Amino acid sequence: MAQEAPIPFRRPEATAAVAVGGRSMPHSIEAEEYLLSCCLLDGADVLSRCLEARIRPESFYVGAHGIIYERLLELYNRQSPIDVAVLAEELKTSKQLEQIGGYPFLTQVSSRIPTTAQAGYFIEKVRELHLLREIIRAGTGAVEECYNFSGGIDEFVDQVEARLFAVTQNRVSESAKPMREPTREAMNVITKMMMKKGEMTGVSSGFKDLDALTWGFQRQEMIILAARPSMGKTSLALNFAEAAAMPKRGEAHAVLVFSLEMSAAQLALRMLCSRARVNMKLLRDGLLSKNGEEQNRLVSVADEFSKAPIYIDDSSALSIMQLRAKARRIHARTPLGFIVVDYLQLLSPTDAKVPREQQVAEASRGLKSLAKELNVPVLVLSQLNRSSEKENRTPKLADLRESGSIEQDADVVLMLARPKDADEKFQVAADSAELIVAKQRNGPVGELKLTFLRDITRFENFTQ
Repeated sequence: MAQEAPIPFRRPEATAAVAVGGRSMPHSIEAEEYLLSCCLLDGADVLSRCLEARIRPESFYVGAHGIIYERLLELYNRQSPIDVAVLAEELKTSKQLEQIGGYPFLTQVSSRIPTTAQAGYFIEKVRELHLLREIIRAGTGAVEECYNFSGGIDEFVDQVEARLFAVTQNRVSESAKPMREPTREAMNVITKMMMKKGEMTGVSSGFKDLDALTWGFQRQEMIILAARPSMGKTSLALNFAEAAAMPKRGEAHAVLVFSLEMSAAQLALRMLCSRARVNMKLLRDGLLSKNGEEQNRLVSVADEFSKAPIYIDDSSALSIMQLRAKARRIHARTPLGFIVVDYLQLLSPTDAKVPREQQVAEASRGLKSLAKELNVPVLVLSQLNRSSEKENRTPKLADLRESGSIEQDADVVLMLARPKDADEKFQVAADSAELIVAKQRNGPVGELKLTFLRDITRFENFTQ
């Protein structure tokens, strides 16, 4: 049967199917027909493998193949029998049978291959060629936009990057691992625990009492640090970041801080004064001592920070997809060991029309996925609602603001609270604060005290 000029599925903007320079897009009509033939021979098994590899109707170069695959997926989802006769009837009902070439075309496709033994190869081939075509389309579009560029280079580059990452972010499919792989990973952790005899297995928080409860911030975990406004969330998070990137002993970890509330310069000023133990108010008022001791400490600490593996992104109106793309790009250049997001409720929604609870839930799930994808602990700052403050009680998990999914997604939940003996005016000016480990999937919960040095906005291990 003579082949007609192929038309990509649902892509009218690319009906010519021609790439830059007059060349045709990467494709293999034979591989697509072989894959469809495998689907018709053993529908449930092959289609489930296609879904696992994220093969979609749009993945097919030939429009007729995409239509056939879409109808096969509908049959699979309805658990209907999958064969040529049933498929032909479905296509006839939807008035697409003639559009794909009629019953003879279905017969031709179904008889292309006698066995499903090579199904895995054809699944990968179709997926690979589709990805190449998507990259070409995104790249070609970027080239055209470059020629028509009218200003705003930073925004333009961000849009191009976002488009390319949108193409490639789902290129790797996740599948179930045989038990021997996670068992081996678990035994490695057990061996490390036995060798270290109770020492940390994760990234140190810099606080001995907290590390004693958590053994450090573990890889692939999302840690929530929640508190009411002006309780010192950002200060404590920066102390965690400093301990990870500039430990007193042990391995230094590259740290990425997403600051949606404060600018990078503000964060740097706070971290410099905190580590140099310089009173920021006196610095602003120009009342530092004349002998230059504080200035020397600031210069020394500035030199330390300039060499530390700390990255700060202070972009505003950042969506969860943009945040993940940026983290992925930096991680590709410099493997990260710790990520801080300040704070969850300031992330922009992907769809502003959905309820606020769903927006926060989407961001929470995205940050948990980021921790697993990059294999790093992700510390996420979050607001608490006013209930605990009004009722003058210790905060609890139900007080996490705007979405119950936060406590479900989190592996560890830390809550910063006023000391039990503090008066109602307490904010962050007290000499101590309560840090509550309200949830920990793989360890105990409890309460501990931290010392707060209010002049330099720094938390330290508690001392009487």
